[in-house]
Amino acid sequence: MAQQPDWPDAGELDDVLRYVRRLPPLVFAGEARRLQQRLAEAAEGRAFVLQAGDCAESFADFSADSIRDKLKIILQMAVVLTYGTGLPVVKVGRIAGQFAKPRSRPTERNGGVELPAFRGHAVNGDEFDAAARRPDPARLIRAYQQSASTLNLLRALTTGGFADLRRIHAWNQEFVTASAQGRRYADIAREVERAVVFMEACGVDLSREPAVQQVELYTSHEALLLGFEEALTRRDSLTGDWYDCSAHLLWVGDRTRDPQGAHVEFASGIKNPVAVKLGPAATADDVVHLCRRLDPDRVPGRLSFITRLGSARVENLLPPLVRAVREAGWKPLWICDPMHGNTTSVDGRKVRTFDDILTEIKTFFVVHQQEGTVPAGVHLELTHEAVTECVGALHDPEEDVEDRYQALCDPRLNARQSLELALEIAELLRS
Repeated sequence: MAQQPDWPDAGELDDVLRYVRRLPPLVFAGEARRLQQRLAEAAEGRAFVLQAGDCAESFADFSADSIRDKLKIILQMAVVLTYGTGLPVVKVGRIAGQFAKPRSRPTERNGGVELPAFRGHAVNGDEFDAAARRPDPARLIRAYQQSASTLNLLRALTTGGFADLRRIHAWNQEFVTASAQGRRYADIAREVERAVVFMEACGVDLSREPAVQQVELYTSHEALLLGFEEALTRRDSLTGDWYDCSAHLLWVGDRTRDPQGAHVEFASGIKNPVAVKLGPAATADDVVHLCRRLDPDRVPGRLSFITRLGSARVENLLPPLVRAVREAGWKPLWICDPMHGNTTSVDGRKVRTFDDILTEIKTFFVVHQQEGTVPAGVHLELTHEAVTECVGALHDPEEDVEDRYQALCDPRLNARQSLELALEIAELLRS
């Protein structure tokens, strides 16, 4: 199997996975089915998918405040998109399970020392020493526990009043409020509040409206560590179908999307909505074959393709993929990941340029307009922290990278950049 850690003790791994099989599910089959219904709407252009969160969740960055602030960013972006377009936003977090990362090389070198690559906190530590980089199966239990705690708080926040539209100004953050993007968000928040006051003045009791008081937030991560994913796969008592109960939506990465490979085989056997990342090497034959393997019955909302092609290549590479799938009779969701194809470096650190990110999204929209297909969503890596890992946007120069870089793996948008991108996407959707 591709991209699996070299676990040093197979017996210890087996013991851990037997234990995980006895643990309660993290999510439920009915929730995954409801997400699939929402995704089916987005595939037809009647909703828009915002899939966003950390590149890799951290065992160190784990607190109620951190979870709350990540949710704030997603809620802010969703309000901007909904207000600007009139479309409901399907909110899918890269959260409560994104603890494993694929790597281009199994090892990394630093100062003449070569050690196993960091594969996410579910596998090993990010510190560059031999003890930390040893894959440890016990980390899988900690990943489960942190995911469960995160989900517990997210459910409380999204249904317990925090996400109430009448508290829309409370979602802002200090360093966003002082920015031009924050001021534009504040203008939108005031308009929403005026609309709420108007509806209440007309006699609408918004305290009884779940759509105002609560939001649906779904979870997702890459189905990379197949032993762990299989251990959390359960048969639904209502339908008899198998669901991976580690998250509502699972995706197969660009490095593991071989149609005959183990990851695609696993994804074909679960009933969750599934997605596949498509990089520059993806061909028309690849995507049609993946449609046949993962969505043979052409179920609305079942399959998404998340394209990560790069701003300089998306105009040429995306049309043949879209055309081949359309002509073969499938209607998957097409979602743009403008992050992974636009990575460069500054002083040895991986960075992304905001202009490249925005250019890929704009070109993605243009291609779908030309092909007569639906640009169904975006897939973003972001953080609530005031970092500078993506550069080129206002107030985020390259010289800030050295002092404001915290990424475990890949560069993320900060809150200000995330809001700016949401405003730009809303304009694209309107046009």
